[in-house]
Amino acid sequence: MPEIKDITTGITKTARDAAYVAVGLGVMGFQRAQVRRQELVKRFAQPRTLIESRLGDVRGEFTKSVKSVDEAVENVIGRVESTFEPLEERLPTQARDLVKQAQAQAREARQQLRNLLLSAAA
Repeated sequence: MPEIKDITTGITKTARDAAYVAVGLGVMGFQRAQVRRQELVKRFAQPRTLIESRLGDVRGEFTKSVKSVDEAVENVIGRVESTFEPLEERLPTQARDLVKQAQAQAREARQQLRNLLLSAAA
């Protein structure tokens, strides 16, 4: 009977060694996958940073352009309104009130558009 015990012990030892080898290979494979993942993260992080930087520059330029155009439009609107002021004074009271309401609504619409453009640029 000692022969059977020696055989089963040998089989058990071989099975245990095979299990250890399988677990070790699994751990090594997992570690290798982690290293590859880290390499890919580093590889793709650099172009992403460059793109984000360029996008930030474009947003800054867009914001400057929007502000510049906004100032120019406000100047033109101010000139037009000052040109029409003498005519507005000649209008009847009801018509003058309507013109003032239209101007107020136009200012509100311009402000909303300005806020929309500046929030889109941010």
